[in-house]
Amino acid sequence: MTSRRQFNAGLLALAATGFPTLGQAQQAAPKEFKIGWQKGSVIMVLAKHNQVFEKRLKTLGVDSVKWVEFQFGPPLLEGLGVGAVDIGAVGDTPPIFAQVAGAKVAYVATTPSSLSAILVPKDSPIKTVADLKGKRVAFGRGSSAHAVTVRALAHVGLTLKDIEPVYLSPADATAAFNGGRVDAWTVWDPYFAIAQQRYNARVLIDTTAAHLSSHSYYLANRDTAQKYPVVLSAVLEEIGKLIAWAGNNRKELAEFYAKETGVELESTLLAFQRAPYAWGPVTETHVRLQRELATSFYELGIVPKKVDPKEILWKATAL
Repeated sequence: MTSRRQFNAGLLALAATGFPTLGQAQQAAPKEFKIGWQKGSVIMVLAKHNQVFEKRLKTLGVDSVKWVEFQFGPPLLEGLGVGAVDIGAVGDTPPIFAQVAGAKVAYVATTPSSLSAILVPKDSPIKTVADLKGKRVAFGRGSSAHAVTVRALAHVGLTLKDIEPVYLSPADATAAFNGGRVDAWTVWDPYFAIAQQRYNARVLIDTTAAHLSSHSYYLANRDTAQKYPVVLSAVLEEIGKLIAWAGNNRKELAEFYAKETGVELESTLLAFQRAPYAWGPVTETHVRLQRELATSFYELGIVPKKVDPKEILWKATAL
């Protein structure tokens, strides 16, 4: 978990990075701070329920906190880029698409990704990733599942051209998977756990495989990061506290989430028991991994140009 001391140390260096000085930043606070969230992000659900940001930001002069819900990462980052929201959490892939599109976003913190998997129906004849050749595979375009699919295929010498991608949101993919309209589905927890528990989905491969491991990221609107670094750092610090609590209280967290969302407790327990709970600034290692992913997507023709994630890294997190 990144401490308040670490974030404050980062803020002291802002004057040299083009951001407001700490003294200037302490005078600046937006009237409203907007949070982009997904029901699949338990940390944000927990923060919303307990009004964590509302309480903390009120002390900094923020009058209100607005919560804007998204079903998955790419639409959230679209909102982030145009200023409809100020911060949000997504997997590793949406930031690449957002940067390619010129969205005004900035990486501000990182956390390990929740477990993802490529799933097939229990009785499917598909036994290996190589068997996906020529098959219909559902995943969200520009989502972390997009990258999982690309990496899994590459490991067996295939590309997206060897399958029939079906770009669907988690809700639409659930219906397509259960209705037999796709042969496989790549998705993250808790949707992954729900598919296992409720629909008897079989795991073809999951992200415990070394070549599929990844990180998730918290991103901010770039104008927000520039104008209100103290407010943003306060939000990040509260998120860090929640992540630390979540890692030490998984059963209680699962019970809360099941009650709050209506997802079966068995599925939430499965998802949260296997989830990695950690927190920290975006390092050179994370930048390198994102750069490699961006390069891979460009070389495969998935995005039209190369981008360097370091160019949109919030300097306060480069500690």
